[in-house]
Formats: sequence, structure tokens, C-alpha cells
Amino acid sequence: MNFLRKNWLTLLLSVFLVSMFLFPDFRAFVQRQILMKPSLEKVEKDVTFSAEEMNIQLKGVNVPDANLADFKDKVVFLNFWGSWCPPCRAEYPSIQKLYDAKKDKVAFVLIAMQDEEEKVKKFLADNNYTTPVYFATSPLSEKMLPKVFPTTFILGKNGRILMKEDAAKDWNSESVHQFLDSVNP
Repeated sequence: MNFLRKNWLTLLLSVFLVSMFLFPDFRAFVQRQILMKPSLEKVEKDVTFSAEEMNIQLKGVNVPDANLADFKDKVVFLNFWGSWCPPCRAEYPSIQKLYDAKKDKVAFVLIAMQDEEEKVKKFLADNNYTTPVYFATSPLSEKMLPKVFPTTFILGKNGRILMKEDAAKDWNSESVHQFLDSVNP
């Protein structure tokens, strides 16, 4: 009994280590929960939109109708905005300038949310904006659904999220141009 009192911690650690080697499920549990080491598949799933999530029907406002999945082999500038949203309106000139500079290398998909088509058309016409604008006509996944406006994703080929911005930004900055050039040479 005296032996157990003196060596209880050593015995407990020994049982723990033996369990790690003998039981793969236990080892995986320890890695995920105690060591906080998520699997690569989970991380990849969290930073990539699946084919199902990209399957969103888009009704074109100033362009033909499309599906977001049509752009899967391109770098995509995906922006959720509204003509009613002051920060969205404030960042729009920089998006137009970025579009003018990068439209041959990057697919631009601007989705008007909680808006009316006539108001969007008027906003675009009044400001001479030519960026491709759509309305989503099928549901968005929870991962893609914006919590604030504007929300912008830059997606790599096959839907990988390369950048996400949950606020207005100067999209015509040199750093954005350099970033887009680096992900789409």
C-alpha cells in the first residue's frame, strides 16, 4: 500500500501512455481535445466552400444569370452588399476601380442582399458602376451567409477562402492588387 501512495502519479501516467499506444481512438481524442490539434480535414473544410455550398443560383442585375459554381476554376471576388448600406456604398468606388484593373484575371460576383432590384439598378446607373451584380435566388450556406454588411471573400480556385473582410475596405489599395497578383499570376 505504501508503494501505491508513493508512485500513484507514475502509475497513472503509465496507464495513460499505454492507452495512447493501444487505443487509436483514445489517441485521436487526446490530440483533438487536450492538445487542441484539429485535423487537417477539419481545417480544410472550414476554409473551403464545398461544391454544394458554391451551388448558388444568381439572377443577374446587369449581367446574365449565373451560378457561383461557374466560377470555381477562377479567383473570385465575392462581395455581399446592399444599396441601403452606407459602408457598402462607401467602399463601392474602390471595388469598381479594382474591377476595372483586374476583371480579366479575377471573377467579380457582387451579391445584393436585402435589396430591391430597381434600387440596385438606380444605384448602379447613377454612379456609372459596371461591376457584375447579382441577387442570390437559392439559399446560402451558414459559412457563406454574411453576418454584417459589407462582407467580402476572395476565393481561390476550387472555393478556398483566401481572404475574408467583414467591413468596408479600400479594395483598390496596392496591397490588394499585390495579393491578387500573387494568388493568380
